[in-house]
Amino acid sequence: MIFVFLPAEIIAYSVLNTSFMADIILGIESSCDDTSAAVISDGYLLSNVLASQDVHKAYGGVIPELASRAHQLNIVPVVSEAITRAGIKPEDITAIAFTRGPGLLGSLLVGTSFAKGLAMALDKPLVEVNHLQGHVLANFIKQHGSENRQPEFPYLCLLVSGGNSQIVKVNSPLEYEILGQTIDDAVGEAFDKCSKMMGLGYPGGPIVDRLAKEGDPLKYRFSKPHVPGFDYSFSGIKTSLLYFVRDMMAEDPEFMEKNKADICASFQKALIDILMDKLIKAAKATGIRQITIGGGVSANSGLRSRIVEEGKKRGWTTFLPEFKFTTDNAAMIAVAGWFHYKNGTRTALDVAPVSRIAEF
Repeated sequence: MIFVFLPAEIIAYSVLNTSFMADIILGIESSCDDTSAAVISDGYLLSNVLASQDVHKAYGGVIPELASRAHQLNIVPVVSEAITRAGIKPEDITAIAFTRGPGLLGSLLVGTSFAKGLAMALDKPLVEVNHLQGHVLANFIKQHGSENRQPEFPYLCLLVSGGNSQIVKVNSPLEYEILGQTIDDAVGEAFDKCSKMMGLGYPGGPIVDRLAKEGDPLKYRFSKPHVPGFDYSFSGIKTSLLYFVRDMMAEDPEFMEKNKADICASFQKALIDILMDKLIKAAKATGIRQITIGGGVSANSGLRSRIVEEGKKRGWTTFLPEFKFTTDNAAMIAVAGWFHYKNGTRTALDVAPVSRIAEF
């Protein structure tokens, strides 16, 4: 089992002078296969440390039991490192924010249990955070020395990941309205299934994105769903890809190997078209021109380029989270927890994690 700490210069930012600090929030994220801890002071990021797990690549997906065991090994050193790099002492922490859900129950249990124990030991308040709220608020993570552009309310967030595909109207940091969502599979799963069908490896999204840059996005066409309103569906397009590859391979066994870049480029374009068609429709219906994206798929270069392109064409003001804030990370949990703390949210110490959360 291999556990990798990402380079410090990428994921950690230290501010040693803490005399200006007011509310200091420690954020803990353990919803899936990344253990992360971050410290913010009044919205400004002081540290963001993450331990990832390479063990799942051999299985082509996250194995829940292996993920929870890795969290148990990583949680203490990750939190300790985040506090050290922030230049604070544990007693300086104002509140502890943690991901309660949604996610893998075993993984969530590790983070929740640690957060509860630390809150009891330090006599600090506990603040639960919906993982999805963290992604939606990722553009509010402020960094010293950065421009720190932030959307104005209300804004639309295209929330896209391996488990979610939603268009969210964000009225305030804590008020959300889901305008549309997938009725079956998420777009991130479609990317992963594409990679799996073609034997490209895991995680599939980054691999498909990389190959798509080398291919012709207009080479092949894939059927798109006809779903009313602002909702999404991605099960049909996955089936379309499966039948396409099967039929072409029957004619030429080397077809996929010879055309994998074009297949990835065309499939990625189809997925992005589906996402953007509904987002454009929602923006027109609401009249909202403040547009953001969030979630793991928001790291996709094709989607990021398309958002900017459509924004210029349609007069949108667009906001793209930095790449390090697109995947699961504690900085987004900390900033969401900061908003909750300011709003008076306090979580009881008998709280339990939940794998699914009915309300946003």
